[in-house]
Amino acid sequence: MAAASTVHLVVSGEVDVDQEELDELTTQLRRRLLELDVDDVRLGRSGEVAPEGAKPGEVIAVGALAVSLAPAVLRPVLRLVETWMQNRPVRTVKVDIDGRTIELGHASAEQQERLVDAFLEDFRTRTPAEGGPPVPDAAAGVAGGTGEPPAVQE
Repeated sequence: MAAASTVHLVVSGEVDVDQEELDELTTQLRRRLLELDVDDVRLGRSGEVAPEGAKPGEVIAVGALAVSLAPAVLRPVLRLVETWMQNRPVRTVKVDIDGRTIELGHASAEQQERLVDAFLEDFRTRTPAEGGPPVPDAAAGVAGGTGEPPAVQE
C-alpha cells in the first residue's frame, strides 16, 4: 500500500460570505470528504500564534482542512471538491500537496479535467527522490462548473 499523504484544502468564499458561513461550508465539505476512503479530515491550522488573552495552542484557520489519504484517493477527492463547489457560494478551493498547488474554481468541465489531469500526471511521473510516491491513475474525469479557469502553481 502506498504511503499516506496530507492534502491541504483552503476554501475561499464569494465576496458576500462571512467567516461564520465559510466555517459552515468548510464543515459541510469535511463531512463529504469523510464519506470517501480517506484516513482523516481535520480542521486546518493557520500556524499563527493565538491572540493575546486566548488559550494557548494553534489557531484554527477558517476554511482550511487537512486530509490524510492514500495517493490513489487524490483524484476522487478532487472530483468531490469540484462537484461540491457547484451551487455553493464558494469562489475557489486551493489544494496543496507536497508543495504543489491547484486552485479549483468554476471552470468548464473540459478545462477542469485538463487541469486536474496535468496536476495528477505530475504525481504519477514523480519518483520518490523527487518528493513522493507516484499516484496511480483512478477513474478519469472531473465535474466542472462555468467561469474562469483555475490555475496550477508549483
